[in-house]
Amino acid sequence: MPAWAKTGNAGLPQSEFDLVIRKQRLSFDGREAVATTVNGSVPGPLLRMREGEEVVLRVRNELDADSSLHWHGILLPPEMDGVPGISFDGIQPGETFEYRYRLAQTGTYWYHSHSGFQEQSGVYAPLIVDPAGPEVHDYERELVILLSDWSFEDPMRIWKTLKKDSEYYNRNPITLGDLMNSPRGFGAGLRDLLQWDRMRMSPTDIADVTGYTYTYLLNGHGPNDGWQGLFRPDERVRLRIINGSAMTYFNVRIPGLPMTVIQMDGQDVQPVEIDEFQLAVAETLDVIVSPGNQAYAFMAEAMDRSGFAFGSLTPRADLSATPPPLRQRPMRTMADMGHAGMNHAAMDHEAMDHAAMGHDQAAMPAATTPAEPAVHREPGWTPRRGPGVANVVENPSSRLAEPGTGLADVEHRVLNYAQLAAREPFYDARPPTREITLHLTGNMERYMWSFDGVSFSESPEPLQFAHGERLRLVFINHTMMEHPIHLHGMWMELENGQTPMPRKHTVSVKPAEKLSVLVTADAPGDWAFHCHLLLHMKAGMMRMVSVSVPPQEARNVG
Repeated sequence: MPAWAKTGNAGLPQSEFDLVIRKQRLSFDGREAVATTVNGSVPGPLLRMREGEEVVLRVRNELDADSSLHWHGILLPPEMDGVPGISFDGIQPGETFEYRYRLAQTGTYWYHSHSGFQEQSGVYAPLIVDPAGPEVHDYERELVILLSDWSFEDPMRIWKTLKKDSEYYNRNPITLGDLMNSPRGFGAGLRDLLQWDRMRMSPTDIADVTGYTYTYLLNGHGPNDGWQGLFRPDERVRLRIINGSAMTYFNVRIPGLPMTVIQMDGQDVQPVEIDEFQLAVAETLDVIVSPGNQAYAFMAEAMDRSGFAFGSLTPRADLSATPPPLRQRPMRTMADMGHAGMNHAAMDHEAMDHAAMGHDQAAMPAATTPAEPAVHREPGWTPRRGPGVANVVENPSSRLAEPGTGLADVEHRVLNYAQLAAREPFYDARPPTREITLHLTGNMERYMWSFDGVSFSESPEPLQFAHGERLRLVFINHTMMEHPIHLHGMWMELENGQTPMPRKHTVSVKPAEKLSVLVTADAPGDWAFHCHLLLHMKAGMMRMVSVSVPPQEARNVG
């Protein structure tokens, strides 16, 4: 295991790296398994770089299959993005590929394979970009915490199992006792259950793959491994927290220790003090804590509460915390279907009531969006049921002010998307002139996932962006599961009523939710656009975005 994973300490920036991807036998939480490693470890080596510098990464593939590395959230040329079949052929067995790009950003990121199921079997690690100038945040120590999910099952077997029985890993089905104890009564509970059945879902379907097969890891350590992050009492400690899992959302808290959010997805945000947050797959969150002279439990529960990743933040190596017990499993609700107590008003971008998205945990400043010109709305897919679309939500709504599944009723402060505001304005203040609506669709029973009812294997036409245009993407989630949507190569600015809007590379869309982001198409080339739940992407929830350069502009650039 690399030194950073043992201690959380990140080391010094470099500009050249040599990485080797291979199979080997490792131990996880006391059990041996064959893993796919980077430089002999899971997670792989932490890469620390500096803003403004050109980095060179030589990646050798010693597998018997093609491989790749994708630098998640890093802005770079498309041929360096590392997505086979989009703008790069992959790294053939026995070959070395040289990635080379100049860093135009700072913050906490990560990297992972974009080939097959290699990400699930171990090819992932942190990536940090230091600022070229002084650090804007005040802290004395930093610790890197990478959360992930590991299975001793072959990832291909998990995939085939879900295709045969999508609820195989859900070991908490609704029972007769649940119906008898329903707060709305047995009859209402039964009617709800039948309605879920018509949508080919169960209200206990929180996660496709659960702790029944997963061991949840913190820097490669299982819950029993006793990972420790050391600090001196009363230091200000920056925790760089990364969700590098394949399929697991984590609910993260440090009982007794408030956290101040300073960055999300590598981008600085205005500080927000919280006690817990939900971290979607592929998101990163940086917080500052001021621990006292005691050990604290770093608790990352899987969203379905079938297990947890755990470590101790402690001032002494002989002092460790005890993990708190797992909380009661959450359940899907009528809100996840798109009705029953929800505000059904469609999100009208010309007259949206941003105050309605307020939250008692933080006051939201009034939006100051300039008057928009007429926005051209692209005609798109008409929502309809079919073999790959089990459900169509008729009344999607904004859920930005909700903290996430299982966290609505906790008594402490929980982060939500409505609270996020960028520390500095983005470089493009233009309003959008074009709007594209994308429907997130699926059939859990058949384990089919897609955009607009069309899977990637059906070769949908790329989404066409014109170079330099400002556009709005509207996501409508017709499924009863969260989807972390990741756009390669460009930032998404979340329209959450805050000024300035936060920038994200991955946006989590809740069940039955309608939300929007703004994009400046400033990166010519072809880019991947997909759900970052690995098995959802493999099942078809992926598109290609093509940013075209007009001939005259191309000649001028030439």
